[in-house]
Amino acid sequence: MERFVKGTAKLGYQDIFGEDYQRLDYLAFGKLLLEAGETYQAKTGSFETALVILSGTADIKVEEEKWESLGGRKSVFDGKATTVYVPCQSSYQIDTSSTKVVIAVCKVKAEEKFAPFVVRPDDIKVHERGEKQWNRTVYDIIADNADGKVQRMVLGETINHPGQWSGYPPHKHDGEFYPEEPNLEEIYHYQVNPEQGFGVQHHYTKDGAIDAAYPIRHGDSFAIDIGYHPVGGAGGYEIYYLWFMAGETGRELYPYEDPDHKWLHEK
Repeated sequence: MERFVKGTAKLGYQDIFGEDYQRLDYLAFGKLLLEAGETYQAKTGSFETALVILSGTADIKVEEEKWESLGGRKSVFDGKATTVYVPCQSSYQIDTSSTKVVIAVCKVKAEEKFAPFVVRPDDIKVHERGEKQWNRTVYDIIADNADGKVQRMVLGETINHPGQWSGYPPHKHDGEFYPEEPNLEEIYHYQVNPEQGFGVQHHYTKDGAIDAAYPIRHGDSFAIDIGYHPVGGAGGYEIYYLWFMAGETGRELYPYEDPDHKWLHEK
């Protein structure tokens, strides 16, 4: 079962990592593309779900609550996201009017049902992280701001500046060294600016069982069950990735860095 999935253009809902994807116990992911005037309805079942508007504008209804004209950015490189949190065991409807809309559907296994809410651009906390050749901008969408409002989900967006790395020095969070290291699964979904650009997703474990590098293109996705996973961008191209995670050890994020590369902080 492939961890790295190449992007394809498809109208309607596209299941990328389905709810039966065997490498992940907590996460599933899909993408929705609606033309102007279309409607989409779905139920969350046993997954708390975040609808991240990647581009376009939509009206979104969750049970009896409705929000109109959400979103509006032209692309993920055009400002911060608008996101609707839909609790488990709920139904939702998405309506478009004058523009097409692209929405990432981020699913996390849940048993507790919370109230739906919207995260608007002004609600998002922005971090400039890194140094030297690993500078990036990180947008926390559902993080500390959602304590007590979600069960397991942590979600955000990262933009690698051209030619830079992120998730670097290489880190992981598969629970090998718990409690120093959390046990959290993660999914990435990438965009590239300009779209003809590329990057690289490195993925490895210290025992050598995994040692792979995937070329990142616009629209690709990656499921991370174990291992270190730094992201690099080619010169001149921004690499964006939506990320979300969950697992058995709570919502605190304290990644474990590869000891072989910690010296980079001291150089």
